[in-house]
Amino acid sequence: MEYLSRAPRPPLDGLIDDLYYLEGAPPYARLTLPPMPSATLIVNLGAPFRIRAGTDGEAAEYADGVVTTTPTRALEFGYPPWTRSVGVHFKPWGLAPFLPMPAAELRERPVTVEEVWGRLAVHELRDRLAAAAGVSSTHLAQRFKEVVGITPKRLARTYRFAATVAAIDPARPVDWLELAGRAGYYDQAHFGHDFRTFTGLSPTRYLDVRRRFLREHPGHALDVGPLPAD
Repeated sequence: MEYLSRAPRPPLDGLIDDLYYLEGAPPYARLTLPPMPSATLIVNLGAPFRIRAGTDGEAAEYADGVVTTTPTRALEFGYPPWTRSVGVHFKPWGLAPFLPMPAAELRERPVTVEEVWGRLAVHELRDRLAAAAGVSSTHLAQRFKEVVGITPKRLARTYRFAATVAAIDPARPVDWLELAGRAGYYDQAHFGHDFRTFTGLSPTRYLDVRRRFLREHPGHALDVGPLPAD
């Protein structure tokens, strides 16, 4: 994973500790960030990530990015298999001049970038940052679809599903929760949804069919992808 950090010049150094660029495969699907004396802005340039505030409650998905004031409890980040973002670590007071509302309204409540500055501003910001990092996200997605035929997000889902299938040994018990976590799925619901999207089967039904193939054709060269279709 690539992480580049730079401290700003005056006068921004009175408000901002550093600006950073992050890209690559996270070391873990989920990471816990303990409270730090810093407000944060993350502009997401890749697949959505998820955040859960504290140890209770459900994780929420963030596609455009997230804004947090100085937290007093841990934040759990759920990352996709490949992540890409630009972020700002503000001093505890540094975010306030850029907010259209009192910082107290965001206390202990991670919010999307769109909720703070609006959709049009977010699209412009993401495209300008993506262009500064190489190419705009809109142009990249359009060009990718022209060459590959599908969007980058769709191809990433296909790669992830293929890796999941390759990791299944039908001759042994399968720990679906562990398998989903290793593959980078946020939860069992996303895992099951992709299985049904790609195969028309639930994970357990898929395993039953794979096991039937194994029983009826042990050692067959096609015992990885094709399935009986009756």
